[in-house]
Amino acid sequence: MVDAVVEPILEVSGLVKHYPLTQGILIKKQIGAVKAVDGVDFTLDKGETLGIVGESGCGKSTVAKMLVNLERPTAGSIKYKGEDITRLGGRALKAVRRNIQMVFQDPYTSLNPRMTVGDIIGEPYEIHPEAAPKGDRRRRVQELLDVVGLNPEYINRYPHQFSGGQRQRIGIARGLALRPEVIVADEPVSALDVSVQAQVINLLDRLQNDFDLSYVFIAHDLSIVRHISDRVGVMYLGRIVEIGKDEEIYDHPTHPYTQALLSAVPVPDPEARERRERIILSGDVPSPTNIPSGCRFRTRCWKAQERCALEVPMLAVPAEFRLAPGPAAHDSACHFAEEKRVVPPDDLGNRGA
Repeated sequence: MVDAVVEPILEVSGLVKHYPLTQGILIKKQIGAVKAVDGVDFTLDKGETLGIVGESGCGKSTVAKMLVNLERPTAGSIKYKGEDITRLGGRALKAVRRNIQMVFQDPYTSLNPRMTVGDIIGEPYEIHPEAAPKGDRRRRVQELLDVVGLNPEYINRYPHQFSGGQRQRIGIARGLALRPEVIVADEPVSALDVSVQAQVINLLDRLQNDFDLSYVFIAHDLSIVRHISDRVGVMYLGRIVEIGKDEEIYDHPTHPYTQALLSAVPVPDPEARERRERIILSGDVPSPTNIPSGCRFRTRCWKAQERCALEVPMLAVPAEFRLAPGPAAHDSACHFAEEKRVVPPDDLGNRGA
């Protein structure tokens, strides 16, 4: 008997977001565009965590906003259970939004200072009244506070009465209120202390099992992403340049940019620091208004050749690895992909928790 093919819960294809640049006051003329996201493809399976990493400005947060429909894509599709949600509106979009929630980066600005914790967490029930009867909402909110590790008696307190880690727990509780299937976490621990980061990551890990959640986890800390993710996608200048299982990306990277990122990860062990090879990239990240031809990483890549300026590399398993199954046989957008261990074994480890 042939096993049934399981459809991804999210399928992103050719996702593009360009912000127009205009000049003129009365008559505006477009003179260019900021290509924040310029052709992103990935899938998310049920119960899976997909980590997305990359430098600031590479388009990670823009992808997150499009997944929850806070931004409309310029082109491409986002399919939730086979349905393209970019074409939805009104009640149909409202129903989908109930199943895809977001945890924001900054726990200080993502909570309304004039609302109590009870009102903040219970606000989704005002928008989706069918999710909880009116008389039952206070109890539901207190249960959510308990689930995220906060005292249910704090329901009448205001955000300024909580620490950063506690505020992020409130944001997570708000995201869980409607029992979604997918949570998009946009750098949820970057504004927190290291010890608090570990607590929040462990909380997200536990909630995934308890609520059968799927995560798109966006961060720039590679060690934290490795701890929580099943697969990892590396973004550079609006595109994913390498994607694979966490072991494939961290222990067997094939794209030069991924290798450079891994070489920059702080390693606390002095002996391990001496053993690893540090890769220093030349130049700055090109402007998203003027992206290089061909491979967009070629202006900083030590492997760049004439072909890199002429041909856009496809995100696929490199030809040299297709006939040799192994951890290096994963998608990489490089004409001259080559496996290279940058961090010695176990030095990156499962840090951050």
